[in-house]
Amino acid sequence: MESRLGNFKNYLVIYWLFIKNCFIAQLEYRTNFVLGIAVEIAYLFSKLLYVVVVYQTDLHIGSIGPDGILMFVGTYTMMTGFYAGLFFPNFVRVSEYIRSGALDLLMVKPVSLQFLVTLRYIDLGMPIPNLIAGGTMVAIGWRALDIPVTAYHLTVFVFYLIMALTITYSLMFIPALLSFWFVNTGGLAGIFYAIWDANNMPMPIYSRLIQRIGVYVLPFLVITNFAPMMVMDRLTPTQATWGVCVSILLLVFVRLLWNKAIRNYSSASG
Repeated sequence: MESRLGNFKNYLVIYWLFIKNCFIAQLEYRTNFVLGIAVEIAYLFSKLLYVVVVYQTDLHIGSIGPDGILMFVGTYTMMTGFYAGLFFPNFVRVSEYIRSGALDLLMVKPVSLQFLVTLRYIDLGMPIPNLIAGGTMVAIGWRALDIPVTAYHLTVFVFYLIMALTITYSLMFIPALLSFWFVNTGGLAGIFYAIWDANNMPMPIYSRLIQRIGVYVLPFLVITNFAPMMVMDRLTPTQATWGVCVSILLLVFVRLLWNKAIRNYSSASG
């Protein structure tokens, strides 16, 4: 137990070094860093048009009014920021590691190869607008709905955000993992990005069939729906349990798929 705890602390230290080094590297090109934030802010404004339309038309999705929709859009915006900052810079590099043989060099490092490949790079600029705007939208919607700001509500909201982050890591890693067999999986990644964008509205906007597929088969809808649904008391016990179980199952699945991919990997250098 102490050995595992020590390893966990070591990985936290290594991850902090990753963050520090990435921040220093990005500040070397400050203009590019600032422009990246500016572009993301412009893209964010296009997302906010959804919110404007929702309030102007007094849109209701089932029994969810504009304030509730704002919480869902805010959660989606936050999760987009987390994905863009923590995972996307790493997943897009996987196929290049395989083609160029750079994976061979990473294999000899004295740390987990999966940890190194999937968490080495962090973009600290692009997520900032999304996290600030998303957090603000969630806070406004939370207050407008008169949801009590209690330790319980804050804890369950953050907990399901962590579950959502785990699901995001697992699902969005799958196209990159398939690069070990198909090398170029850009088309599949594009499909996953398109499905991701389906999260920008509460899931009751879709038919029951689509909801079941999006929750129990390809659980993208869990990512941005379960945290706000939990604090709004709209999550059934079955769904609440599934939100935890599916994150664990997906982590196990991608770990097994990763191990199989590494066993079948052929070095680019022969």
